[in-house]
Amino acid sequence: MAKDTEKLIRQLSLISFLMAERRPVTAPEIRTAVEGYSGMNEDAFARRFYADRAELESLGISLSVDRPVEGLAEQESYSLPPENFYLPSIKFTDRELAALQTALSLLDGEFAYAEPLRLALQQLSWGRPSPHAAPDQRALGLGITASAGGHELSQRLVKVDTAISRRKTIVFEYHTMERDDVAQRKVDPYQLLFQGGQFYLVGHSHERGAVRVFRLSRIRGKVAYATKAEHDFQRPDDFDPRAYANRAEWQFGDPIGEARVEVGEKIAWQVERHFGRYGRFEDGVFVTEYSNPRLIVSWVLGLGEHARLAGPAELVAELAERVELLERRHTGEPEIAEAVEVRTPAETEEAPEPESANGRREAAIRPERFARLVTLASILIAAGREGRRIAASEVRERLQISDAELREDVQVLNVVNFGAGSYILYAEIGDDGCIEVDPDAYSDSFAQPARLLPIEAKALVAAIDLIGEHLSEDALVSAREKIVEALGHDPVDEGLQVAMGGGDDPEMAQLVSRAIDRKRLLEIEYYKENEDEFSTRTIEPYALMNGRDGWYVAAYDPAKEDVRHFRLDRIKRAELCDERFEPRPEVDPAASIDGWLRTGEIEASQRARLWISPERARWKREERPVVAELSDGAVIVEVGFKGVDWLVRDVVKEAGDAVVLDPPEAREAVREAAGRLLGAAARR
Repeated sequence: MAKDTEKLIRQLSLISFLMAERRPVTAPEIRTAVEGYSGMNEDAFARRFYADRAELESLGISLSVDRPVEGLAEQESYSLPPENFYLPSIKFTDRELAALQTALSLLDGEFAYAEPLRLALQQLSWGRPSPHAAPDQRALGLGITASAGGHELSQRLVKVDTAISRRKTIVFEYHTMERDDVAQRKVDPYQLLFQGGQFYLVGHSHERGAVRVFRLSRIRGKVAYATKAEHDFQRPDDFDPRAYANRAEWQFGDPIGEARVEVGEKIAWQVERHFGRYGRFEDGVFVTEYSNPRLIVSWVLGLGEHARLAGPAELVAELAERVELLERRHTGEPEIAEAVEVRTPAETEEAPEPESANGRREAAIRPERFARLVTLASILIAAGREGRRIAASEVRERLQISDAELREDVQVLNVVNFGAGSYILYAEIGDDGCIEVDPDAYSDSFAQPARLLPIEAKALVAAIDLIGEHLSEDALVSAREKIVEALGHDPVDEGLQVAMGGGDDPEMAQLVSRAIDRKRLLEIEYYKENEDEFSTRTIEPYALMNGRDGWYVAAYDPAKEDVRHFRLDRIKRAELCDERFEPRPEVDPAASIDGWLRTGEIEASQRARLWISPERARWKREERPVVAELSDGAVIVEVGFKGVDWLVRDVVKEAGDAVVLDPPEAREAVREAAGRLLGAAARR
């Protein structure tokens, strides 16, 4: 029998024994009665028992220790209070429970934490019938699902997540984009952050002597532990796991100053509503800390002629230089170096994800087998007490495991005892594919849901935060509050946080969700960023969905006689109309999920070729397909676009590091846009 299996049997038997005794017991009693300890000498037992207690503690299951009064000969005694093992009762409404099940159905198979999420929901929905008022899954679509993104990245994610929970220092090779070099890093991992479609590691860098942020996709090769110690570090008490989720992209890193941005009245509402948390307003001027001058300049340029960078002087000078460079590079014929053979770096080639024995892709984060066994025990005991045989296929589906895994888990549970030769259950899979269960009369230990293990709690809250307030009636929001209250802490503190996506607006999302739920027409005042104008539309809202750029409402626009997608942060005003609409059968709001929402590639009627400077080429390789590499380090990429206005805005935001090669009319439009920006700056 494998050592891991022996350990699981010991730990489960220890829990069962302590829960059955319901009194403090001594170490000799445990050694004699509990499966797995009896054959050990005293020293071996002491080591194993200490290790098992420590591991159960890391899973959130704490044994109580009664120590004798000093001077007395009595031994320590141990017990497991029920509240230290069982899940506190959480009174979910049917709508909250349905919303949680909807979250699983939307994320299943792609979410990096899908398997522990599934087990968590098994525990939370214990004894509850399937709710009838389930939200319409078609009313929500996810282009971005916090998937691990390929086998190699999955392996890194697993290692980092484990290192965070075990407080282990890790070492890895890292590609630093600013310097374009690869070097070894030694990091105490504090937190995983999912933001903008990417996983990031936040931790203390030994090389820098400070907290730094590392993008997992830029790690090269394997992640390894730095030592063989049980623990290497303690996370500082003053580390705030929410801090990095509340930073704009120009604020990653140590702040080097405050930018002052004068914002025009036309878009002031948008900046204040959606970027206000990254700074403050002083007499109509937006003041924000920045760590990266280029990124704050890029953001200001993206606001077009409605924003002016007012300080500091060195930042104003950089913006002016970049706009002049943009105009110069779009004047006359483009001068580019000769092309060389396109490189395909080996580190970007992801191996296909292996499939597990049940034909499904291997999950990025597998829950501890301990959690799976506890959940399986509860399922089998419930069936046995009802006197019914349960189909093995049903159990496999509920736990997402293979037939071989199920058979092995059943064998393990068959030898888990609670002392004196009494076992918690006996189960056998028959030739007809059904499981017959004979639960012991004293198998109460696993006859009710156990506490959520840290990985399950993290998965549950991360899934809720990924979907956010985009289901109607605040069902997920209230469910999250109840879960945190029952756990006694917010799982975000345990090392995983999902940042609010860009292009989002929770208040607007709730209003739109109600319109979708009630099938009511919605009147919106919408800012068309590319055309720099407002329009008022009355739309039929069908679904909320996220993509690489943020959250959208997919709607049918009767005036256009077509489906349109409106980004939430560009809706200045929305109002539910009294009039209801009948859903059109030809409208499929999920049709775009696997298209531009996920890839960021617009359904294009035109293609543009862009030259990207050597300084920015390595970043652009992560975002766009490279069609040519040039001898000076620059690259040429292709971009799909529908309207020239969109392309112009996208190129302007590159602050002189992107140049349109063709089509010619787009190249001229960028030159004119740069001229207008220079002219506006001169008039001020």
